[in-house]
Amino acid sequence: MPESTGTAMSPRIGFIGTGLIGTPMVQRLLECGLSVTVWNRTPDKATPLVLDGAALAESPRALAESCDIVCLCLTNTTAVHDVVFGVQGIDAVLRTGQLLIDLSSIAPDATREMAERLASACGARWIDAPVSGGLPLARAGRLIVFAGGDAHDIARAAPVFDALSQRVTHMGGHGAGQLAKSCNQMIVACNLVTIAEMLAFATTSGIDAAQLPGALAGGFADSLPLQIFGPRMAAGVDSPRIGGLGTFRKDIDQVVRLAGECGAYAPMATRAAEVMLEASRTEQIGADPDVSRMIALFLERAATSDASGTP
Repeated sequence: MPESTGTAMSPRIGFIGTGLIGTPMVQRLLECGLSVTVWNRTPDKATPLVLDGAALAESPRALAESCDIVCLCLTNTTAVHDVVFGVQGIDAVLRTGQLLIDLSSIAPDATREMAERLASACGARWIDAPVSGGLPLARAGRLIVFAGGDAHDIARAAPVFDALSQRVTHMGGHGAGQLAKSCNQMIVACNLVTIAEMLAFATTSGIDAAQLPGALAGGFADSLPLQIFGPRMAAGVDSPRIGGLGTFRKDIDQVVRLAGECGAYAPMATRAAEVMLEASRTEQIGADPDVSRMIALFLERAATSDASGTP
């Protein structure tokens, strides 16, 4: 293996994908004193990070060659596959023993296949490490990490995980981290649909929905999604965008697929997927707005029902 570009205590970090959740992750790594090189398909999105002290790579391959640990935070399975194994894939330059940490939320079966392929191709080590907690916890370095891969590799990734997270749980081999994230998303997606339904019910029944997130805080009905998205839904606020409906749809659709393949009974996840699809096809909501806008589906259906006299 070529000489490392960092030290055992302070490896050089490469970060590919500086979108909604990737940007605060990089900011957190920089705040912790780590050397970070970034690349994003849309270069302008990385400009603020360069001003914060990150280096900007010309390409994913240039980034991978210059760093000890490569982090990915991309939109879906296809995007991860293209960056690693595409025409200009980083598999051509990754080194034996080099760590690749995939922070994206993607398919667990594809993750297993890609981890095996990468190990065979160049000897690089794959960790699937999807996160939970959203923007507030990303900014604070308090994310939850579900890790899949070799325990020794996960221990080597400590400089990244220590900066980004409050807890890392090793769930098992490759793909196990992604499966744990799917379990997480079952609860989150169903919760978001129920929060929108509940707040629309409150509004339609004549009470002040804006008071409910505070009123429910600390009780059995409380949750981070309620406290983050509830006030926005009740107030009709969906900007700035902090959680895309398209992202939640992608995750819950994957859960439904996986449940079908393994024979799990998942009626609530299936219904949440159906409601999110219906919301995305509603004109006043759109395909991928902030998920807070989903309440409009329930308010619209209530208004339509009332106008028609249908119970």
